[in-house]
Amino acid sequence: MARAARLAVLMAVLAVATASAPLFVPAPEPNRVVAIALAIESGQKHGRWKGGEIPYVWGGGHAERPGPSLGTCLGYRGSVRPCPAATTRGLDCSGFARWVYQLAFNKDVLGRGNTNDHVRRMRRVPAAKAKPGDLVFYGKIRKRTVKTHHVGVYIGDGKMVNALRTGTTIRTDHVTALPDLAGYYRYQG
Repeated sequence: MARAARLAVLMAVLAVATASAPLFVPAPEPNRVVAIALAIESGQKHGRWKGGEIPYVWGGGHAERPGPSLGTCLGYRGSVRPCPAATTRGLDCSGFARWVYQLAFNKDVLGRGNTNDHVRRMRRVPAAKAKPGDLVFYGKIRKRTVKTHHVGVYIGDGKMVNALRTGTTIRTDHVTALPDLAGYYRYQG
């Protein structure tokens, strides 16, 4: 079993690295989601991305097709001035999660929305049952209101791959990097 899991992860990394045929799987193993997130973090090329580090860009990744794109300065509150989003290709946190899941599921399962829209498409799982490949959301999630502001791809051991803020690139952080963890969520395709 462990050998099969390692082979699945290796195949996913190889597919992302070579940008070959689309990744065809009906419902990927969480390890596939993690392998793709880590391949993107390491700067491997894929499709419309030539390779290299991917910068955080406010609104990046929300074009018609998932993947790095120009962002927007509308609503930007970052500390880097002037706002670099309209002239930089990259991803914001939900744009990153959207692209990873699109590559893993071979369809745009999260869609163009923001973290509030994405969390509504998922099912909450208790922290003790969180698995690599789940998404970690930050903010406040109640029965009738959702006010999130960040998402990362959980990779296990209390860590996530994410696009944290302007001035950073896709990177691994501890899930405690932000103080308002709202919970772990799983996509049920």
